[in-house]
Amino acid sequence: MQTQAFQRVYTKIEQLTKATCTLRAQDVGNEELALVHGRLAQVVKIMGDEITLQVFSGTEGIPTNAEVVFFGKPPVLNVSDELAGRFFDAFGRPIDGGPDVQGEEREIGGPSVNPVRREQPSELITTGIAGIDLNNTLVTGQKIPFFADPDQPYNQVMAMVALRAEADKIILGGMGLTNDDYLFYKQVFENAGALHRIVSFVNTTENPPVERLLVPDMALTAAEYFAIDKNEKVLVLLTDMTLYADALSIVSNRMDQIPSKDSMPGSLYSDLAKIYEKAVQFEAGGSITIIAVTTLSSGDITHAVPDNTGYITEGQLFLRRDTEIGKVIVDPFRSLSRLKQLVIGKKTRADHPQVMNAAIRLYADAANARTKLENGFDLTDYDERTLQFAKEYSDRLLAIDVNIDTTEMLNIAWQLFAKYFSKAEVGIKQEFVEKYWG
Repeated sequence: MQTQAFQRVYTKIEQLTKATCTLRAQDVGNEELALVHGRLAQVVKIMGDEITLQVFSGTEGIPTNAEVVFFGKPPVLNVSDELAGRFFDAFGRPIDGGPDVQGEEREIGGPSVNPVRREQPSELITTGIAGIDLNNTLVTGQKIPFFADPDQPYNQVMAMVALRAEADKIILGGMGLTNDDYLFYKQVFENAGALHRIVSFVNTTENPPVERLLVPDMALTAAEYFAIDKNEKVLVLLTDMTLYADALSIVSNRMDQIPSKDSMPGSLYSDLAKIYEKAVQFEAGGSITIIAVTTLSSGDITHAVPDNTGYITEGQLFLRRDTEIGKVIVDPFRSLSRLKQLVIGKKTRADHPQVMNAAIRLYADAANARTKLENGFDLTDYDERTLQFAKEYSDRLLAIDVNIDTTEMLNIAWQLFAKYFSKAEVGIKQEFVEKYWG
């Protein structure tokens, strides 16, 4: 980025911290970009004419007489159909060796959609993953996180969702990805021939952590272009929001702000809501659906990041390793899509709600049987059958490697019911039993 004649230049820095510098300047806007000693920075605090800038790569080596050049505008993204199939960094610059995108320049991080323009979500989004589509069905305009331990294969799951989801565009926002993860996404998308509908904004572990703060806004600005201007169904995948929150914490601590729970800034709820509330269904048909990974520290769901996330989002998808089958599954007990009732049985087959409820009830009975077994109690014949059912149900329907459509998921569930239980034990309406049993 080169300086130009009309840009304001200052050469007196009053205060330096590890990540920020403070100076006096006039007519500066919040979130405006600047160059400090040749390093990219952004305005994070304005008190009268006292301006605090966050320097993305850190302030080490910056003298107090360093040149500070203001750009006169916040970060922007050039939006056009040329975004499709491209990989960009946190500033919207190409990292795939391709040319710069030509298009309309738009500020990132704008307000969420006026509630008056929002429609109630009503369209199904299928992923091919039975643990989601069967038990925790997603709806366009929904916002929902994956809760996963750091060692879970959540990036692989997100890549699978990207390839299988029935959406016009997929926007990936990668924060703190290892180079292996970045190359994994790139290779998977290229090999699947799906690049034409995927746009990726990536911050790797080699980049300064605070640059992660720009990634969600870049991704959502691209999503808004395709959803509003093009009336397309857009799915935004954000990974990992815990690393995003860690970057917020770094900036907050270096600005000497008083930390809140778990060393997070007091603004954490608002910072997360600003992102998640961009999920929307428009009357004209365009939509933005957000699925975001939130990694857990030692499985702690009470940590500030998942705790705040749960208040904002419409459910959660919980990954865990099932020791019985040795695979990662979408946990039916800890997962929940609060909007699934808007589409199951309406956009899917009429027996969907009944099958879903019966399967979860029988799976819960298996959990009770397992507790009895662990405590040395004798098992009944019904207990034995529920355990066998649960193992096959996990393997054929809950495991993340299952890739089938919703109708086939329902048919497999009926097969398992007939294999292990009587009609009375399953407890589904007679009209569905007559139509689908066996």
